[in-house]
Amino acid sequence: MPGILLGDVFPDFEADTTIGRIKFHDFLGNSWGILFSHPKDFTPVCTTELACAASLSDSFAKRGVKMIALSVDSVEDHHGWSKDIMDFNSQASGPLPFPIIADHKRELATKLGMLDPDEIDGDGIPLTARCVFVVGPDKRLKLSILYPATTGRNFDELLRVIDSLQLTAQKKVATPVDWKPGDKVMVLPNISDADAAVLFPQGVTTKEVPSGKKYMRYTQL
Repeated sequence: MPGILLGDVFPDFEADTTIGRIKFHDFLGNSWGILFSHPKDFTPVCTTELACAASLSDSFAKRGVKMIALSVDSVEDHHGWSKDIMDFNSQASGPLPFPIIADHKRELATKLGMLDPDEIDGDGIPLTARCVFVVGPDKRLKLSILYPATTGRNFDELLRVIDSLQLTAQKKVATPVDWKPGDKVMVLPNISDADAAVLFPQGVTTKEVPSGKKYMRYTQL
């Protein structure tokens, strides 16, 4: 993302939201956070995304993740749109379980590199793309994904990625392709076999490869 790289401290912005004015770092507290942007209120793909996010809010909360959305419209529009979102969502009830940031001047979207140059509104101004930022308790950027405005996200994948981020923040492991919680993980290449034996007393297995190098090491946590 322009201006924000993995490991950078995420900007501590202030913004008006559906729960009032917030300061982002104060909103997060000691939690993980996920900030996801949307092109515009009262649009079809955005409505399906926020409805899905609402239905998964308990799953994010169990992982200690605070959710917050962003769209370019006003707080008043956000409140009206939230009713449509929750009506569309058959798996949740009550108010929208996370706030939406109002960014009608595109100031925050511009600062965070969220604009989609191929999607223009009636005034000729670019809309926000479908951007995802995951921020750790240390307020540093842990993950960023940028989808074009025309492509909806997969929130199950976002949960899977957060599971991986939280695991690898605590353990000296990496998660392989298509990993899910409970699957085997990979021992980091910079860990010696002797250290791996201490760190992973449950055992380490090595897959033989034609090169003969012993880097494909797995363990079960």
